[in-house]
Amino acid sequence: MTAGAATSPSSDHLRRENIARGALALGAGTLVALSLPPWGFWPLALVGVILFDVSLGDEPTRRQRFLFGWLFGAGWMFIGMGWMIQLTGPGYVAAGVIFGGFHSIAAGLAPDGRWRVLGRPALHTLAEALRFSFPFGGVPLASLGMSQVGGPIAPVVGVGGVILITWVVFQLGTLVGASLGARTNPLSWPGTPLMASLTAAVVAVIGIGYVAPDGRSTGDTLTVAAVQGGGEQGTSALDVESIVVTERHLEATATIEPDADLDLVLWPENAIDVVTFETSDIAQQIVDEARRLDVPISVGLTEDVVIDGKRRYTNAQVIIAPDGEIVSRYDKVRRVPFGEYVPLRGVLERITSAVDRVGDAIPGTTPAVLELPNGEKLSTVISWEVFFGGRVREGVELGASAVINPTNGASYTGTIVQTQQVASSRLRAMETGRWVIQVAPTGFTAFVAPDGTVVDRTSQREQRVLTHEIELRAGFTWYTKLGDAPFIIALLVAALSSMVLGGRFDWIRRRSPA
Repeated sequence: MTAGAATSPSSDHLRRENIARGALALGAGTLVALSLPPWGFWPLALVGVILFDVSLGDEPTRRQRFLFGWLFGAGWMFIGMGWMIQLTGPGYVAAGVIFGGFHSIAAGLAPDGRWRVLGRPALHTLAEALRFSFPFGGVPLASLGMSQVGGPIAPVVGVGGVILITWVVFQLGTLVGASLGARTNPLSWPGTPLMASLTAAVVAVIGIGYVAPDGRSTGDTLTVAAVQGGGEQGTSALDVESIVVTERHLEATATIEPDADLDLVLWPENAIDVVTFETSDIAQQIVDEARRLDVPISVGLTEDVVIDGKRRYTNAQVIIAPDGEIVSRYDKVRRVPFGEYVPLRGVLERITSAVDRVGDAIPGTTPAVLELPNGEKLSTVISWEVFFGGRVREGVELGASAVINPTNGASYTGTIVQTQQVASSRLRAMETGRWVIQVAPTGFTAFVAPDGTVVDRTSQREQRVLTHEIELRAGFTWYTKLGDAPFIIALLVAALSSMVLGGRFDWIRRRSPA
């Protein structure tokens, strides 16, 4: 009895402590989620990472590392990617579990002790880099880059994109968390030289972001009328006939007065749905408007295609000159998994008939560029593609002087997807030093300056035409030239170094024969 009584309070105390630390990790992930659009208070991301580091402490057990890492990731992903439930309920649950698992593995691999301040930021940033590309091409929404787009460290993306700004947030949070832990347990202090070196690295990266090249003006401008047809959200092609969407955009375009300064009329993704566009009556109506305004019109269209007896479709953006010629075409390369195609369709068809509601888009193969009749190039990313920095970089490297993002978020209610897409357009503008024009059928349409400022934006559902003169730009940011690869390699080196120095591989030596 005496022995049992002596051990019980200690066991209860440890249980309560584990519950409290797990709740803190879950709350930390929730704070990161609330730093994202549409909530968007950027300091919460840093606070969340600090509290996550505090929840782990300097010497967590193996079980604590994996569990707290998953709770942190789950709190972040289940809220930040809440939009996904409208696309696929089972996919939403799977994504939250899997992407939370990425951070569980990162926390599990990270070293304890002094080298945790190097290893944790590197490994959790690598977990995000993996999420941006795997599985099924990745889901790069709810990123720390989006959370910081309105904050003081946003210019870092011009140096190293979302990967680098993610590391900055994790590294800052971990340094502060380690400092707080050392106040209650001086033995957990990682050491002044290491802390000073990492702090200097963060300060240097942020400073470089403010002075790094961001492109230059070509001296030319482009006046663009972005057309939003308006209409209800939370609808799909099964709910609203495509001709209704087309007519709304034709109505809005008809309100544009001929103007010698106007250079381009821009329609969103999926504004037209036909079997063959060039021979359709709608094509002739677009040509009539182009002639009336004496400017090219860029429209988003889907065309039906039958391959091997199966109905498929293309998702393209084309530019039609006033003489009726289609002078340029770009077909969407990165398709939305479970939205524009179903991964493992043959397997899932045996489980549920819900996959029959999802079409099968044919991926494009051409570079992400559209060319105006005068030869001016526009980096073109359709909808989902704007979340991938590499797609915009491709067009800019090929000589594009501005970026267009025709999109369609009509399927989603609320504003999670829409506001995160505007945030992504802001990131792409800062990454490349280019203007970005986002145009949607029902919200949001926006003009974004190269410094990430939203110059103008529509409301949801309204029918409206935004017209602005934008500056055409040349030159490259460091991110345009470097991309993500060098930073991922540096993070891998940092992560492996911390694991070696922190004793993560000592078990190999212990098992090696003498």
